[in-house]
Amino acid sequence: MKILIALGSKQYSKPTLHLGMEVAQAFKAKATIIDVGEKVSEFSSQLVELAQDQMESWDFDPPGVDVLEWAFNYLSDNNLIDSKQIETGFPKNRLIDDGEDRKLVYLSGTVCEDLNLILRNGDIIAELREEVQYGNYDVTIVGKSQKRNMSHDLLQYINSSILVVNQYDNEKFKRVLLPIDNSDGSMKAAKYGIRVALAYDIGIDIFTVSNETLVVAESKKVAKIKKLIRRSGVEYAHEKEQGDTVEKIIEKAGDNKIIVMRASDMSPIKRYFKGSIPLSIMNRCNVPILIVK
Repeated sequence: MKILIALGSKQYSKPTLHLGMEVAQAFKAKATIIDVGEKVSEFSSQLVELAQDQMESWDFDPPGVDVLEWAFNYLSDNNLIDSKQIETGFPKNRLIDDGEDRKLVYLSGTVCEDLNLILRNGDIIAELREEVQYGNYDVTIVGKSQKRNMSHDLLQYINSSILVVNQYDNEKFKRVLLPIDNSDGSMKAAKYGIRVALAYDIGIDIFTVSNETLVVAESKKVAKIKKLIRRSGVEYAHEKEQGDTVEKIIEKAGDNKIIVMRASDMSPIKRYFKGSIPLSIMNRCNVPILIVK
């Protein structure tokens, strides 16, 4: 599995980086930490080129390097990189220019097979989308955005599953909340939920919400999901309730679960104007939510 951890700033990205590295360690995944800075103007680019010629005397840092240095220090403080690299400090002189507006540092991780730092400059959504396509990542981990359009764009344009950290407070979640229905994407969401549960040694709460007052017999697809979870050895419970889907899922999640659910299958136009259940939950809940595509 390959995981992309997207930072926003030094001030607000600690929960995102913390949970991202926890997930990478739990899944034994390859992890890349990325910061997307503002695109440098043509005039500023000329200044950068001039400064690069006198880098040593000016001690000049390219835009966005401070966030990567902060991430490096976090990794160092938590012994997540090789001790030799910790001793030498953040390797500014090893920033590799790997194409237009993309620079990277290779690190030797202690809990991940591969661990890289990447700096891109430009539009956040566009650069994340390009990086996901370039690296073929399975999961992109991001902090919660206060801008509705950005949350919508993340779900619509990023071609990977997305884990939104929300207000994760560094406490290990107690259960996986797995809302399921009869859609095709529920099985894939269940498989991700099982992996999370096994990695953290926790159980799964399967949750089915119906807007109808009549009790409907359990579908074959739900039965298959329960059989898959049972065979994986994960402890689980299944609850069914009637009511508004979004309200019920948020209520059930409380403040100590991680939600794992499928992405909406609505068209992009309908999703933009009407919203979607995952998007509505993501914007309102206070726990991590993994939206599986």
